[in-house]
Amino acid sequence: MSEAVHDAVKIGIVSISDRASTGVYEDKGLPALQDWLTRALHNPITFEPRLIPDEQAGISATLIELVDAGCSLVLTTGGTGPALRDVTPEATLAVAHKEMPGFGEQMRQISLKFVPTAILSRQVAVIRDQSLIINLPGQPKAIAETLEGLKDANGQQIVPGIFAAVPYCVDLIDGPYLETRDEVCKAFRPKNAVRPKTA
Repeated sequence: MSEAVHDAVKIGIVSISDRASTGVYEDKGLPALQDWLTRALHNPITFEPRLIPDEQAGISATLIELVDAGCSLVLTTGGTGPALRDVTPEATLAVAHKEMPGFGEQMRQISLKFVPTAILSRQVAVIRDQSLIINLPGQPKAIAETLEGLKDANGQQIVPGIFAAVPYCVDLIDGPYLETRDEVCKAFRPKNAVRPKTA
């Protein structure tokens, strides 16, 4: 009996927008998340997509539902600014068992290289049960920048993206072993946490 080379993973992707969820404009968040994750991971992925309005209770309920459905990773996009309707961080913190502040700090560092208004973003990351939940920016370009980090003209990493730390974090909460494609995002693990390459 041959084993699968890469662990299967279930990932929740949540786009939070009043206007996109009511059809006023086309949602670009879910396709951007799905595209990036498909390019970045070797693992077979089952996506659990949700498109929901900026309602705090509804966001929290969706996050709990996705964690309970077995998503090891849940990525949200939208609703992290200072506007009155932006409540994604509050909804995320409300369901947290542990906060992971380093993710938000690094996302703002990356975005500040592009726009001074990055300091207005309030993205958070938390752990609930055996799931890592991360709020990402709302724009597809910013989603890729924060996940991947900054590279120079030769493709050398200048600032690491947040996704470099995601696989090891998922290891530590007993999730599946996520394997990234180095050309998109090279994951970092301590040597003793790296699985030997399978043929």
